[in-house]
Amino acid sequence: MISHIKGEVLHKDSNRIVIETGGIGYRVSMTSDSLLEVKEGSKISLWTHQVVREDSHTLYGFNQKKDLDFFELLIAISGIGPKSALSILNAATTETLTMAVSTNDTSHLTKVSGIGKKVAEKIVLELKNKVVSLENDNSSSLKEEIDVLEALKALGFSHGQARETLKEIDPKINSTGEKVKAALKILGR
Repeated sequence: MISHIKGEVLHKDSNRIVIETGGIGYRVSMTSDSLLEVKEGSKISLWTHQVVREDSHTLYGFNQKKDLDFFELLIAISGIGPKSALSILNAATTETLTMAVSTNDTSHLTKVSGIGKKVAEKIVLELKNKVVSLENDNSSSLKEEIDVLEALKALGFSHGQARETLKEIDPKINSTGEKVKAALKILGR
């Protein structure tokens, strides 16, 4: 089982990279957020999950261990495969998903193609007690993040635009209202 890989990025496309280590190139599927941070020719270190099937061997890579842990919780749920789990992690950050599960909020999950209301409720139910170990003390900032996302979406911006904009907001800004203002300035550029 390959659980960690470190090497040079040889190639990058829309949903995966090729990492060379020890003279071997490993193709690693990643979330779109993780891919944004990757540049060809750069060194990278990833936590990985290897899926071995009769017709394929696939590596899924994550910049942070907590993302790998959440991915593994998702694929442990009956009916959720690695591709669906990666799609869920593309819809929202691990912190946002953890907060959503702990508050019984299925809205982030139902945005994922192939995840309906019943499957989202099943995920929340099965993860409810397991995400406690992944939660951190920043639950109020996660609530603010969700509020800012919802405010931007109510103003007509897509979920993806809102999420990308949140990453650019100065972390020193504390209040939800100020974050929304900062996001609108960024989006107005």
